[in-house]
Amino acid sequence: MARPTIADIAREAGVSKGAVSFALNGRAGVSEATRERILRIAEQMNWRPHSAARALGGARAGAVGLVLARPARTIGLEPFFGQLLSGLQAGLSASGTALQLLVLEDTAAEIEVYRRWASEHRVDGFVVVDLQVRDPRIPVLEELGIPALVIGGPGRHGSLPSVWADDREAMISIVDYLAALGHRRIAHLAGLPAFQHTQRRIRAVRDCARRLGLTEAVSLPTDFSDAEGAAATRTLLARPDRPTAIIYDSDVMAVAGLGVAAEMGVAVPGELSLVSFDDSTLARIVHPSLTALSRDTFALGEQVARELLAVIADPSSARDVQNPTPRLTVRESTARPL
Repeated sequence: MARPTIADIAREAGVSKGAVSFALNGRAGVSEATRERILRIAEQMNWRPHSAARALGGARAGAVGLVLARPARTIGLEPFFGQLLSGLQAGLSASGTALQLLVLEDTAAEIEVYRRWASEHRVDGFVVVDLQVRDPRIPVLEELGIPALVIGGPGRHGSLPSVWADDREAMISIVDYLAALGHRRIAHLAGLPAFQHTQRRIRAVRDCARRLGLTEAVSLPTDFSDAEGAAATRTLLARPDRPTAIIYDSDVMAVAGLGVAAEMGVAVPGELSLVSFDDSTLARIVHPSLTALSRDTFALGEQVARELLAVIADPSSARDVQNPTPRLTVRESTARPL
C-alpha cells in the first residue's frame, strides 16, 4: 500500500490540504472539531510525517544513529557492545530519543549510510565508534554538518567532540603488573590493526618491553573473535619458548584462550597468566576468574548519550571528555611464573 499523504487525508476529511497541515502541526486556522476529525483520519490511515518534509520544517527526528562496520557475529559475542548499547539507550530514553542501529561489513558502506540518513533527516546525530588510524569517516561527518560524537581519542577526530579513556595508560598498568610478578615473555593478542586504540595498545606493549627489558613482548592482531583468539593462543602455546603471560584485547578472546590452555594441559595461573583488557560477567564466572581492566561500560553509554544530546541541543557545547583510566582488577588468572 502506498504511503498516505496530506492530500489523501484532505480528500478523506473533505477539507483543503492547508487545513490538514494546520491540524497536523497544531496551528490555528481550523476548528477543534475539524482538527479532531483530521487527526482521527490520519491515525486511521497510519500517516507519519515524511522525513524530508520534517527536515525542511526544522523538526527533529527524535533518533540518534549508531552504524557499526564489524562482522555482526563478532559484535553479538562481545559483552562490551551489549553494555554500551544498553547504556546508550538508557541515556537517550530519558529524553524520548530512539537509538537507530545498523551493522555493516565495511567502512565505505558505513559512510554511505551517514550520507543517506543525514539527507533523509533520519537521525539528529551520530555516535561514532572504532576510531581508525586515518579515519575517512571524520571529514565526511564534518562536511555533512550533522552532530556527531566519537567514542575514542585523544585527538585525530577533527572537530568532532569525543568521550575517551587512556588506552595507553591502561595497557601500561597491565604490563607493569605482569613484569612485577616476574614475567619476561609476554604476548598481546590485539584487535584490528586499523583501529587507533589497537595501535596505542601495541605501542604501549612495545615501549614497556624496552623500558622493562623484557625478554620477549609480541603483539598479534586479531578480529576480536573467540575463534581467532583461540587459534592465536594455540600458536603461542605451541612455541618452544612459549609466553608465560598473555594479554587479550577482549574478554571473549581471553575466555577462548583459557579454554585452549586447558585443552593443551597448560595450567592457569601456574604455568600461564591471562589478563583481559575488557571486564564483564563473562570474565568473572569462568574458572579461574580472569584478571581484567574494569570500567562501567553501561555508565559510559549513558555519558555518551548525554554528551551527544547536549551537542544536538547546542552545537557550541561540543567538547572532549576524558573518562577515568580503566583500573586493573586482579583475580585468579595471574600469578608469579614458575
